[in-house]
Amino acid sequence: MTPGRHPADPRRRPAGEGRSSGAPADAEPPAGGERSGSKAGEPHVLYVRFRRGAGQEALGEDVYQGLLALLGELTPVVEALPPDAAFADVRGALRYFGRDAAGLAGIVRVRALARYGVDCTVGVAANPMLARMAAQDAAPDAPGAVRTVPDDPGAVAAFLARKPPTALPGVGPATARTLCAYGLDSAARIADAPLGTLQRILGASTARTVHAWARGVDPAPVTPNAPARAMGAEHRFRHDELDPVRRRRALLTLADGLGARLRTSGQVAAVLVLTVRYADRSTTTRSRTLAEPTAHTPVLTSAAYALHDALGLQRARVRAVSLRVEGLTDAGLAAHQLTFDPADEKSRRLEAAADRARARFGPSAVRPAGFLDVA
Repeated sequence: MTPGRHPADPRRRPAGEGRSSGAPADAEPPAGGERSGSKAGEPHVLYVRFRRGAGQEALGEDVYQGLLALLGELTPVVEALPPDAAFADVRGALRYFGRDAAGLAGIVRVRALARYGVDCTVGVAANPMLARMAAQDAAPDAPGAVRTVPDDPGAVAAFLARKPPTALPGVGPATARTLCAYGLDSAARIADAPLGTLQRILGASTARTVHAWARGVDPAPVTPNAPARAMGAEHRFRHDELDPVRRRRALLTLADGLGARLRTSGQVAAVLVLTVRYADRSTTTRSRTLAEPTAHTPVLTSAAYALHDALGLQRARVRAVSLRVEGLTDAGLAAHQLTFDPADEKSRRLEAAADRARARFGPSAVRPAGFLDVA
């Protein structure tokens, strides 16, 4: 996601044609009168990933909402990607502001720094997939930047040519290994492969989608939305992490923190989302709907472990893992199925005692045995 997309990602819903975007009614037009509008084939999609400086805390929910409002000053077509990113379709704003999409991306950077002290990396392209990939080309520890992929077949082919299969959204390590076994170890080779060959390797539906992505085609529009009621946390490893035990310890730490935050706020979550970021800056996102809305840490931890294990990351170099809980509702409105299991009852009593200790002595008063410091 968050958040890379994949064929089964429910977030990418078809949208109606004819959406327009524009500037706020009270904004001033640019000096010099009316300018020319968006040209056919001109990049118009921004993928914005907000980022604080090294050593600073992650974005809070209030800051993120403010940054989304900042994007809304340029265009109403903003798709929130919690916890720290968003798409924006600015084609209707190009004429109003008299700038191209890269120029509007520069405005976003300046305003985000001035108002919130937050820099951002912005990918600019003709569709959401290419815009996201352009932004992900930036090194994780590099300062913010604007990276543009021209809407020209030759430029798109050159941009994608040397990308590994995992750079395409939704292509995880297992699918990449399958493709590489057939010599399809780059986006260019996947694009050149006959569709029938890919269908025999990946299946009909997945093959059509991956083949289109390898050619830079992404028909999914930017879908305006309000950010889902969600909260998340991320652990960045100091070095590329190969050890699955340390990755599971990081997931335990994140799940414990999210569970505590949910219970403190009196909420429960219906969905858990895992995002794995690799050393080559590609990502894999998977989600699971929980059996019932919950804030119980063991349930969140078990779901996180199951999502992680299902990825089959044998020798993957992992840069960061993040968890996000979605579909938040008031805990008082949620139903809990009684199990009459003494172990479950004891676990919930211990959790309540730990919450009381944290409330009195601070969040570090009680931690799981495998706790890792979250970077």
